[in-house]
Amino acid sequence: MDQLDEESKRALTEFEERVQDCACKLLDTRDEFYLKWLVARSYNVAEAEKMLRAVIYISAQGNMDLRGIFQSITKKDFMRFQAYTTERINKEMREESLRTGTNKNCQVVFIGDMTGLSMRQMTYKPVMDAGSEQTKVYESNYPENIRRMFIINGNVVTGMKLRSQTTLDKIRIFGYDKEEWTAALLEEIEADNLPLHYGGTMVDPDGDPKCPSKFNMGGEVPYSYYLSNSAPVPKDYMETINIIAGAGGFKKLKYKIDVANSILRWEFMTEGGDIGFKVYYKSAEEGIVDLVPLSRIESHLITEEGQYICEDPGKYVVVFDNTFSILRPKKVRYYVAVDPPVPGS
Repeated sequence: MDQLDEESKRALTEFEERVQDCACKLLDTRDEFYLKWLVARSYNVAEAEKMLRAVIYISAQGNMDLRGIFQSITKKDFMRFQAYTTERINKEMREESLRTGTNKNCQVVFIGDMTGLSMRQMTYKPVMDAGSEQTKVYESNYPENIRRMFIINGNVVTGMKLRSQTTLDKIRIFGYDKEEWTAALLEEIEADNLPLHYGGTMVDPDGDPKCPSKFNMGGEVPYSYYLSNSAPVPKDYMETINIIAGAGGFKKLKYKIDVANSILRWEFMTEGGDIGFKVYYKSAEEGIVDLVPLSRIESHLITEEGQYICEDPGKYVVVFDNTFSILRPKKVRYYVAVDPPVPGS
């Protein structure tokens, strides 16, 4: 902080004042935290504020069976796990900073070992889609979290479409020259914090140089875990609609909410593939307000369930959207209900 020039300090002060109303919702309110957002937007206070207020909510590329993973969980669950992992790491860094009293701007050094990652794994569409979305979420919600990213034993970054030049400048990509990438890793990481396999001195109690007790090195996902082994079963109380492919391939279900804080609840599954889903509110003052943004739900693999507390009376619309599909119509089995408010809400 002492190294900031006067212009940067003024920008930091202005930024903190502009987002003061958000302080009660943030887990970290130190100057170092706010500075991350400013740096990520090149000290443009307005852009940094926009980024902070638009919060929505990386993963080692080792010997992972990516195809197996994405046939065993939905993309939504994968993204939730990545968000949980990132939040846990950030929490541990904050606690360590407070414990030591260093009050440093803690950052992550990421190592992506591409050994064993075949083109068959990397070009699997669900992997590429999730990688792209994960990168977007990380850049938008965890600015300046990465100190350095090393990609070793390969020359690609799967699904990664970075928008920030600041983040791009932190990436170093190495081929299979172990001597070269080992030297680079040791410039950033102390030897006793780096597994022997990667050029450090750390080993497991049993002498394993990869330290699998501390780092999950991946492996093949058993076929028994695949979601296709247990397709969702329709319930007796569900209704059925058929939705054509292409233009006009959507259905709108409208619900009038008369009591504030009523609960709009849904449950659905599909046959024929995934389906687009969204929920919006029709307001006389604001027009259409998206409550659950449109996203493609893998409800052909697992039943999708959710709910929304309708704070304002009015018209609420549930949409099933198949316009993205060129050839495949979908059968949707669904149940939507409006429950009374929870007492005391």
